[in-house]
Amino acid sequence: MIVLFTSRESFAQLDFEGEPINYNTAPESNRIAELAARLESGEIELEYDKKHGYLPSLLEALDVPVSSQMLVFSKTSFQLRRISPRRPRALYFNDDVYIGWVQRGDVIEISTADRELGGVFYTLSQEESEQPRFIRDRGQCLTCHASSRTADVPGHFVRSVYADDDGEPLFGFGTFTTDDRSPFVERWGGWYVSGTHGKQRHMGNVMMESYEDEKAFDREAGANVTNLETLLNVSPYLTETSDIVSLMVLEHQSQTHNQITRTAFETRSALHYDSVMNKALDREADYRSDTTTRRIDSVADKLIDRLLFVGEFPLEAPVEGTSGFANDFVSRGPFDSQGRSLRELDLTHRLMKYPCSYLIYSQSFDGLPDVAKEVIYRRLHQILTGADNDERYAHLTPAIRKSILQILRETKNDLPDYWKGNG
Repeated sequence: MIVLFTSRESFAQLDFEGEPINYNTAPESNRIAELAARLESGEIELEYDKKHGYLPSLLEALDVPVSSQMLVFSKTSFQLRRISPRRPRALYFNDDVYIGWVQRGDVIEISTADRELGGVFYTLSQEESEQPRFIRDRGQCLTCHASSRTADVPGHFVRSVYADDDGEPLFGFGTFTTDDRSPFVERWGGWYVSGTHGKQRHMGNVMMESYEDEKAFDREAGANVTNLETLLNVSPYLTETSDIVSLMVLEHQSQTHNQITRTAFETRSALHYDSVMNKALDREADYRSDTTTRRIDSVADKLIDRLLFVGEFPLEAPVEGTSGFANDFVSRGPFDSQGRSLRELDLTHRLMKYPCSYLIYSQSFDGLPDVAKEVIYRRLHQILTGADNDERYAHLTPAIRKSILQILRETKNDLPDYWKGNG
C-alpha cells in the first residue's frame, strides 16, 4: 500500500514498486527499450570493436556524442574493482541516456530516463554475440539510485568524493551530491576534469592520502588542466578529454531528471489515492481533493525551480571545455526564428544563456501527467510574463524572461493557447 500522507500533510517516501507506478512490472518506455526492439527485428545491428566492444556502435545508435566523455576514477560503480586513477570509468550521455564503460569490463553500464518509470538501468555484455541483449537491472542499482540523492525516486546523481591514489573513496571526510547549485569547491572529487575555469577551484584531478587532513587536499594541483595526458594514459579511450562543460551539464541534467520523475510519481500517486477514495466514498470519479491539489502544486513548484535554475551557483570566472562538447550540445537545438535556443551556453556568469532547462523538450517531461503539466505551464507563463514576481526568480531579468517566453512559444508544441500572443 502507498503511504500517501501524514496528519501534518507531509509526505512519506513513495512506494514506487506498487500501484500506480509498478516500477518492476510496468512496460518500459525509453530509448533502450526502443533500441532493443530494433535490434530484435533486425532493423539495426551493433558492431563489435576489439578495443572498446560495443561502445562506439552503441553511442552511434543512441546518438550520444563522444565529446560528452567524462572520466571518473573513484570506485563508485559496481565494476569498482576495475576502476582506478590509472583506469577511470568513461561516461557518456545525451538528453535521455547515460552510458558507462570500463577498461576490460564485463559489461557496458546503461541507464535511461524512462517516460513512465524514471531511471531504468541495464547492462550490455561486452562479449561478442550474434544477438546482443540489454539486461534490465531488477534492484541492485536502486540501492544507490533510489535514495535522498535522487529525490527518493529511481534516478541519477553526480557524486564528489575524496579519493585516494587507488580510487577508494575516503568516506570519513564526507561526500557531496553535486548539481548546478553546488559551489565549485565541492565538485568533481574522484573525477578527471579537462578545461579552464579561472580562479575557481574544484576537487577534480587530485588524490588524497588517507592520513591527510582535509585541509591538505590540494585543489590547486588539479586546477585549469587542459591536457589529461599529464595525469594518465588516455589512449584506451574514445577521446582524450573529461570535459568540464559536459560535467556541468550532467550535474544539472541528472537532478532535473530526478525532479521530473518525482513530479510524475507524486502526481500519479495522488490521483490514484483520490480515485480509490472517490470510489469508496461514492464521489464523482473526477473529484479532486484539496490534499491532492496541494501535493501536485508543491511538487510542480519544485520542478519549476529546477527548470529555471533557481539557486544556481554563480560562476566567478569564465569556463571553457576541451572536447567540443559545448558546440555539439548547442547544435541540437531546437532554434526559434531568431536562431535562439534554450541550449545556448553562457559559461561566464552561469551555465545557460537563457536559464530555462532544455529538458522541457525531453521525453520524460513530455510524459508527465497532463494535470502536472497544466500546473507547470500556467506557473511558467505567470513567471515569464512578469505576473509572478516571486523573489526566487529575481535572477531572471525582464529581458531574459521575454526571450525564454518567445523561444518556448516557437519551439514547444504542446503549450496551452494562452501562451500565444505577442511579446
